[in-house]
Amino acid sequence: MTLDEIRTEIDSIDEQLLPLLIKRMKCAEQVAEIKRQGGLPVYDPEREQEILNRTEKDAGKYGNEARILYSTLMDLSRARQHTLLGTGNVLRSQIAAADPALEKCDTIACLGEIGSFSHEAAMELYPDANPLFFEHFSGIFAAVESGDADIGIVPVENSSAGSVSEVYDLILKYRFYIAAAITLRVHDCLACTQGSNPEEIKTVYSHPQALAQCSQYIEMHHLNPVKFSSTARAAQMVAQWNEPGIAAVCSEQAAAQYGLRVLERNIQNSANNCTRFIVISRRMVIPKSAGKISLCFSLPHQTGSLYKILSRFAVAGLNLTKIESRPIANRTFEYDFYLDFTGNIREEPTQNLILSLYDELPRFSFLGNYVEYESNL
Repeated sequence: MTLDEIRTEIDSIDEQLLPLLIKRMKCAEQVAEIKRQGGLPVYDPEREQEILNRTEKDAGKYGNEARILYSTLMDLSRARQHTLLGTGNVLRSQIAAADPALEKCDTIACLGEIGSFSHEAAMELYPDANPLFFEHFSGIFAAVESGDADIGIVPVENSSAGSVSEVYDLILKYRFYIAAAITLRVHDCLACTQGSNPEEIKTVYSHPQALAQCSQYIEMHHLNPVKFSSTARAAQMVAQWNEPGIAAVCSEQAAAQYGLRVLERNIQNSANNCTRFIVISRRMVIPKSAGKISLCFSLPHQTGSLYKILSRFAVAGLNLTKIESRPIANRTFEYDFYLDFTGNIREEPTQNLILSLYDELPRFSFLGNYVEYESNL
């Protein structure tokens, strides 16, 4: 057969498949009504596994392809049933009742001291808020939980140093809502006390993320990197100790704040060095212009389970921008997944997907729908 003849045969097969797909989806709608009347759950994992195993076996050498196809068909069928049954009513009510903006933002918890990059991000978003500083990320989350801070701001990833794993662990532990996000351009500098001899600098102090962002400069100048709780606290410490041979990697604002001399600017590995920060809140806030959604969940130990979930985002036309996996405490090789993707939860197809996942997935949390800002600094 020629290529054109084969393509003609494929077109003929596809013409037969489409009516069958429509017929199958109509059956799914009938199943939804029966489940409504009987109070039955939409998701029946044992039945689905039984069908997939049988299909894979019957398809012979095309078993893997058949399994993926049938798995996708069942996902689409299940999604249709969720939509018709209006599942996820608890989350649906929470979304409907969400505030369009933060009602109170007097105090914001952030890392370090005045002049830290977290402080810069906080002040750009909430210039009238009073910053409450902590040495560790855990303190920020604890302050939001206790109500000592109305909101908190934490870095989640850097364009060159990657994810801040500790923060993702805390996100998954506390399950606070994300009220906003901002990407800040980070310009690291090397700073020491006014009377220091630059040629004597041997040790640099800073937050681990900042040290990673400037690793090439540190290595090239044979400096000894020492981890500190934050860039601003490192600058503050260098100023207080006033010892020869030490310097801090920090922002120019921090250097000025603590009276340090900037030896060299823009020492980060990448000229386009950016850090993304999120704002955590006890209350769900969904602005009308929200365009980014975050959620987390765990998955059953089944082949292709993550693929199946991600394919449903593709079907809904949603663009996944971040995926992070973190081990679940006190469990052996079990993981929570954190996802960011573009979308507005008030759009019906997006809300239907989130509500169906809410009903199906273990340890599912909707973390928020918010505006992603770009820093003007």
